[in-house]
This record gives sequence, C-alpha cells and structure tokens, in this order.
Amino acid sequence: MLARGLRLLGAFSAEHPAQTLSELARRADLPVSTAHRLAGELVGWGALERGDDGRFRVGLRLWEVAALAPRGSALRERALPFLEDLSQITRENVQLAVREGVEVVFVERIAGSGAVPVLTRVGGRFAPTATGVGLVLLAHAPAEVQEEALAGPVERYTPHTVTDPRTLRGMLADVRSNGFAVSDRQVTDDALSVAAPVHDGRGAVVAAVSLVVRHGSASPLALAPLVRTSARAIGRALG
Repeated sequence: MLARGLRLLGAFSAEHPAQTLSELARRADLPVSTAHRLAGELVGWGALERGDDGRFRVGLRLWEVAALAPRGSALRERALPFLEDLSQITRENVQLAVREGVEVVFVERIAGSGAVPVLTRVGGRFAPTATGVGLVLLAHAPAEVQEEALAGPVERYTPHTVTDPRTLRGMLADVRSNGFAVSDRQVTDDALSVAAPVHDGRGAVVAAVSLVVRHGSASPLALAPLVRTSARAIGRALG
C-alpha cells in the first residue's frame, strides 16, 4: 500500500502539477478504484489537496515534511546569506544544488533582476552532465556514479550539449584540476553557467553553487573567482 501511495505522489511533476483522478491513475499505473482510495487517504493526511475544479495537487503537509530534509533545509539555511550576497553583487541567477544518485537536485535558486531565464527550479532534478553544478558534483562523485551517468544515452538539450562520454570525462578532469566548471549553452542556447564545489569540514564535496548569466555577457574566468569565493564561504559556514 505504501509503494502504491508513493507511485501516486510520484505521478506529479512540474509538467503535471494538477491532475484529475483518471489522470493520476493512468500516470501511476493504478486502477482508478485504487487511486481513488489512496488519494482520499492522502488528502485526509494533507499530502494532497483537491481543488474546486476536482483536480488533485500536492498538499502543504507534504511540503512541510520535505522541508525537514537536512540536506536541503540545513544546507540552504547556512548557504542563503552567501547566495544572496552573490546575487546582489552580480544581479544574476544564483543556484545551489546537491547530488542524489546520478541526478542533481536544486535546493535553492535566486533569480537576478533581468537575468537570463533558466529551466531549473527549487526541488527540481536534472541530469548531471549538462549543468555547471552537475558537472561539479559528478566530477567529485565516486567512480561508479560517474560510470553510471556516462554509460547510458546522455540527454541533449541544445546543439551545444556535450554528449560524448570521452569528452565529458575530460571535462570532469578539468573541473577537478581547475576548481570550477563551465557549462556554455548546454541547457539553453542563451545561458552560461560557472559552478564551484562546496566542501564540508572534512573536505568532502557536499554541494555546488553556480552563477548563470547570459551567454556572451561575461567571461567564465571573470566569474569563477566570485563563485569559488561564495562556495568557500558556504563551506566554512557548514564546517
């Protein structure tokens, strides 16, 4: 029953934030009667809400519980002052992300005034091979995680997305030696991302911070010191 309930919750996504019962049942691959019973229980607990239009949406109770995740809330709380400083200095997009398996999860994003639009959102997941934070986190991940990320087809977002595993391995090596990553138009055609690792008190990479600007507006080498300084400050706060 728990597994079915999780499948029902997993049917929601950024593309499908509100769904009818039949849509939920179809996306969760459950009988409508089962979906109806589970959805009723989840509404009663607060994990789901049902609007006047009859559609189900994720409830605030689920958000309340999710906010207790230490890798998200505690990290975000320590990092936020430095992220805000970086955003105020640059007026650009600032992002903080962690790795979960072979995916990147964004735990904070501050949108700068007039900054280039980005596809990421807080709580959203992304493949690690295209974004700046993803390249940083993958570069410092265990070898088996790197192999898993590069073994399957690498998703392409733009004509500039690097999908060749050999080229990506070289990029990951550059990240480790340079101390920062550059993602140039790999996610959208008009964005450049520069990211740096956040180390905890033991030296392990626990997160990555990035600055996303419009392509052609600034040199990656000019942005890297700003991002690396913010990442080191966050690491000291964590330590």
